[in-house]
Amino acid sequence: METPLPLLLEEFLLPRTFYERPTEEVARDLLGKVLLRDDRGKRLAGRIVEVEAYLGAHDLACHSARGKTTRTEVMFGPGGRAYVYMIYGMYHCLNVVTEPEGSPCAVLIRALEPLGDLPGAVSGPGRLCRTLSVDRSLTGHDLSQSPLTLLNIPSLPALSPIARSPRIGVGYAGEWADKPLRFFIDGNPWVSGPKPPRKRRLSPADAPAGPQNSPPPFQ
Repeated sequence: METPLPLLLEEFLLPRTFYERPTEEVARDLLGKVLLRDDRGKRLAGRIVEVEAYLGAHDLACHSARGKTTRTEVMFGPGGRAYVYMIYGMYHCLNVVTEPEGSPCAVLIRALEPLGDLPGAVSGPGRLCRTLSVDRSLTGHDLSQSPLTLLNIPSLPALSPIARSPRIGVGYAGEWADKPLRFFIDGNPWVSGPKPPRKRRLSPADAPAGPQNSPPPFQ
């Protein structure tokens, strides 16, 4: 099945100002956006349906809580760049750096809803990176440029309401383990598990302004 994306994508690129906002806002607003990977001339794409927010040096689940290192240096730079790291010595995880330079925050991309045929699973951060051939060579990559870009395409169908829950696999982070910083499209079959029972839908006060697929006001 052909990926239902426009041929000319430049007008749909997210601007730098999208990323240089509070991380929880960016995390919510990334839901429904399109992640596009140009893998040796083949376009692989999916809509983001699950993310986790990591809020900087005071967030004990965030890598920058350990200080600035060679690995985390990109998190201290400007928003809108990729931060890719490896877990368990075999799985890569893709993060989007957020907030202005000097504020080391990021959003983990946990799951996509495929747009067209993909060569593997995209539910779960490790599977997503394996399918899209994302590895640490893309750390620091500007997400407004090929071969890995983020797009806002308002013509795509609307998604279900947003829900939130605690993040997955951060039990070591003390009180931060229970903070509801995982955001996902409620009921979407591509969301990774487990689905914690404490999930709740966002209230109108929590939800991003305007329809999910309308261009944000900063564009």
